[in-house]
Amino acid sequence: MENGDQVYVGTTVPAGATPGKGPFWRSCSIGHLGLLRFSLKVSQLVLSFLAFVLEEVVSQCTRCSGLYFFEFVSCSAFLLCIPILFICCTSFYERIGKEKVNKLDTWILISVGAFFLLASIVFSATSDKTSVETAAFVFGYFASFAFLLDAGLLVYKLCKAKEERQPENTGNALNAIENQPLNNQQA
Repeated sequence: MENGDQVYVGTTVPAGATPGKGPFWRSCSIGHLGLLRFSLKVSQLVLSFLAFVLEEVVSQCTRCSGLYFFEFVSCSAFLLCIPILFICCTSFYERIGKEKVNKLDTWILISVGAFFLLASIVFSATSDKTSVETAAFVFGYFASFAFLLDAGLLVYKLCKAKEERQPENTGNALNAIENQPLNNQQA
């Protein structure tokens, strides 16, 4: 059998290489997220970073509690975006598990989006209305809407997948005894 080596090329691992092991950047892909969710993740990262940087530029404030709350939320949102984007775009997605990552991502998106919206409202109400402060809380609003939109898309996707997995209930009343477990039947 000549060219016998060609048959096994797709199913074997070369000597010296271990299957599934290697640098994580070889498996970088947006395939787990899709183009829409990937662009939302990147926009969340950029918008929360811009909101944080613009808030840091504010030199003085009369009522600073809203500014400090916005600072904490925008920095936290930016720092939480990085590992989620990293996990979703590398081989860690398979290692951790799709369901665990999606569940974690859903809770992070909902909580960060809600806190970012609240912080933007508080900051806009307590700000001195300078141009830098206005730009900061506008980016905060945009970031919170990006988080909440991504959360809505993810929840919709998870609910749709759950509906597809549920088996049909035939409701066969004629064979009700046949549908009962064996240990519950009386002889």
